[in-house]
Amino acid sequence: MQADFAKMGFAPYDPKIMRLVVKLRKMKPDDRSEQDMILETYKAALGMHARWGKRWKTCACVFARDCRLPNPCRVTAHIDIGRGPEGQAIGIDLAELLATRLLVQGNSGSGKSHLLRRLLEECAGQVQQIIIDPEGDFVTLADAFGHVVIDAGAYSPREIEELAARVRQHRASVVLALDELEVEAQIRCAALFLTALFDAPREHWYPALVVVDEAQMFAPAAAGEMNDETRRLTLAAMTNLMCRGRKRGLAGIVATQRLAKLAKNVAAEASNFLMGRTFLDIDMQRAADLLGMDRRQAERIRDLQRGQFLGLGPAISRRPVAVHVGPVRTAGRGGGQGLIPLPDAAEGAMEALLTDRLAEAAAAPQPVRRAPPPPPPRADLEEALARPRDLPEVTRAAEPLGPAPEAETPAPRPAPPPAPAPVNDGGTTPEDVVRAIALAEGATYRPAATSFRDFAIRCRQAGIASAHIDIARFRRMFAHAVSGLDQLESEAQTAIAAAAEGVDDDCLAPYLAILIAAHCGHAMPGEDELGRLYGSASPSRVRRLLDHLERQGRIVVREDFGGERSITVPLLPAAA
Repeated sequence: MQADFAKMGFAPYDPKIMRLVVKLRKMKPDDRSEQDMILETYKAALGMHARWGKRWKTCACVFARDCRLPNPCRVTAHIDIGRGPEGQAIGIDLAELLATRLLVQGNSGSGKSHLLRRLLEECAGQVQQIIIDPEGDFVTLADAFGHVVIDAGAYSPREIEELAARVRQHRASVVLALDELEVEAQIRCAALFLTALFDAPREHWYPALVVVDEAQMFAPAAAGEMNDETRRLTLAAMTNLMCRGRKRGLAGIVATQRLAKLAKNVAAEASNFLMGRTFLDIDMQRAADLLGMDRRQAERIRDLQRGQFLGLGPAISRRPVAVHVGPVRTAGRGGGQGLIPLPDAAEGAMEALLTDRLAEAAAAPQPVRRAPPPPPPRADLEEALARPRDLPEVTRAAEPLGPAPEAETPAPRPAPPPAPAPVNDGGTTPEDVVRAIALAEGATYRPAATSFRDFAIRCRQAGIASAHIDIARFRRMFAHAVSGLDQLESEAQTAIAAAAEGVDDDCLAPYLAILIAAHCGHAMPGEDELGRLYGSASPSRVRRLLDHLERQGRIVVREDFGGERSITVPLLPAAA
């Protein structure tokens, strides 16, 4: 090959151009077309292409006018965030930030949210912004800059994922407001949203800033009170954002109060840092390590004032620089930080204001709280089995029916005499015994074998034949009694029992309660009632039960992050 190129030097061929042609020929057609298009775009932007220069500028201006974006000729890649010690402007290179990510750290009250707001306001309209807001502080950006506020509590998990996909497709700047959710629901919702952003199709990989406030919640360094599944889900979402998000156009900006509480694999992926005031040695040492400071220089971090940060990184400065964040045009929804005068009140007026109609307010219905499960009843079955008792006499069929003679009083025994066992007069049935067991407090929390033994004992004590009832049939009779099915009319019982055919015995009672509510048009049983019928006080087990029934096609569950759950029955038995 080298000899061939040497011979070309004597022919009317340029060896350098031939090497370039060979290199282009080895490329895939799509890669070669993409490179040509990028080259033409840069040449046109620099005015080097006579044919495309004027056309490029005209098309860009028309596109900006139609999309209502700032004119590309006035778009800048450098945004101002504040002033340095000598009054000089300190800015951030937006193009570099999209490629290198940013970590913001500061204790509560250090101005961390103010810094994020300044950064978002300065680059609004230049790049897509996606904000994960656990406290609802950034929803005010919608009024001034047109951000779309997504109230996470109003949507189901599947709707949250679909919203994230549409956000990437339409390049909309949004604020995911999580303040109406509980902590674990916030974490799961944010994880699903971030994962859907990351999994968007390749044609929607547009550049976007993804700001995650209070990142220590979503990428904890140690396992806390959240369950393992939620922790794995949120750590995977945050790691994908910071480690692999750049190639998908996602530039992560994470803000945290405590570096020590933030997962190290998430913090280590940031190349730009803005460190605010902190007082704990462990956080100060980690901040100093990230800024390249020694122990003595790290003491500067304690002396920072509110709104002052030390910045370092390719998008900010090659050396640590102090910056005082500039003013913002919008404000958060939190309470004021300054002192305000206390209200003037006459003597005794404040006390009267606090105690006015207090009894009526206390008597008003309060939000329903999940009560602890009742303790299982004490079953003295062993004592009942060991206690001596008299079996009932069996009446012979040949004897004529008539008034029974008075029974003789049994002779006293040395042991305490047991209570006389009742004789079944034909009015008590096995269903009555099962109903009595089912209505006892805490009956559903007892093992099925224990309840079945209790049933057999009661039947023997009452003189009821129960040998034909095995434990499987007893469990179904128990489910009918505890769910209230035996209280309905016979036609309704038949229709509901037919709809419940094939359901597992342990799931039968809660499923019958759902069918009864759908049949009668009543409200669906809540989580506490379903847990009682299922024999468990664990909300996660109730959710797994509903998932199991939904996978079987017996119910349809829709649950949003606000905790509202709706259950429908596809095969609803007809009302009588």
